[in-house]
Amino acid sequence: MGQPTLKKTFYSPESQLRQPSILIREMLSDLFASRGLAWRLFVRNISAQYRQSILGYLWAFLPPLFSMAIWVLLNSQKIINIDDPGMPYPLFVLTGTVLWQTFVDAINSPLKLVTESKEMLAKINFPREALILAGLLEVIFNFFIRILLLVAIFVWYRTPVTGTAGLAFLGVLVLIVLGLMIGILLTPLGVLYNDVGRTIAIFTQFWFFLTPVIYPMPKEGIVALIVQYNPVTPVLVSVREWLILGSSSQLMGFCVVSFVSVGFLLLGWVLYRIAMPHLIARISA
Repeated sequence: MGQPTLKKTFYSPESQLRQPSILIREMLSDLFASRGLAWRLFVRNISAQYRQSILGYLWAFLPPLFSMAIWVLLNSQKIINIDDPGMPYPLFVLTGTVLWQTFVDAINSPLKLVTESKEMLAKINFPREALILAGLLEVIFNFFIRILLLVAIFVWYRTPVTGTAGLAFLGVLVLIVLGLMIGILLTPLGVLYNDVGRTIAIFTQFWFFLTPVIYPMPKEGIVALIVQYNPVTPVLVSVREWLILGSSSQLMGFCVVSFVSVGFLLLGWVLYRIAMPHLIARISA
């Protein structure tokens, strides 16, 4: 497969939004053309991520596994009092933790890939969509590794896979789209200011506690209201319930978040495409 070629890039003062049909055609064309480069970037990043590590791919398992162990211990010792989630608590919290980590990975992937590729962006003209696709492949790859943890705990608790497991995988895709949408919208600002990446890390830690990852949906109080309007809530809860219970109590919210996420992902893609030439010019200066 050929290497990315050097090209001259010409900037026009006319906004690309004035010709939306041409813009969309070029976006789709570049997305299709970026597949090969995206795959090579994905393979390179995964190899680098696990190559210089004694534990290797175990690092994909350890964060959700240790997080589950901590919350199970705190709950079993009554240090925290978690309401009965209607299923074994370790199964409940591990499923939620794996889904949450996938969501956070999706938020971080666009900015992470663009930041790591600054030197290449400054020297080579290639479809910028390759960076987004490579990040998406990393998120999906890490999720499928973590599935092995879920399989193990499902077997341990003898929990049968429900007939709605296929919907659960659709829900995971929506969760990734939601995270990717947020990440793409923040990427142009994050390239300019390192504060954005640090803010994402702090905010997602706070967001974790306002999402029913380790506890079931609260029924009353101000936290219950915040959790209810948290966009991650209907998606994460639906995926977990489809996997374990066979039905979703958050179906309407899931559909609304799915629709909005896809729409804003497309908007973020347009903004990313328009902003990248200007960001590259600043990087190269």
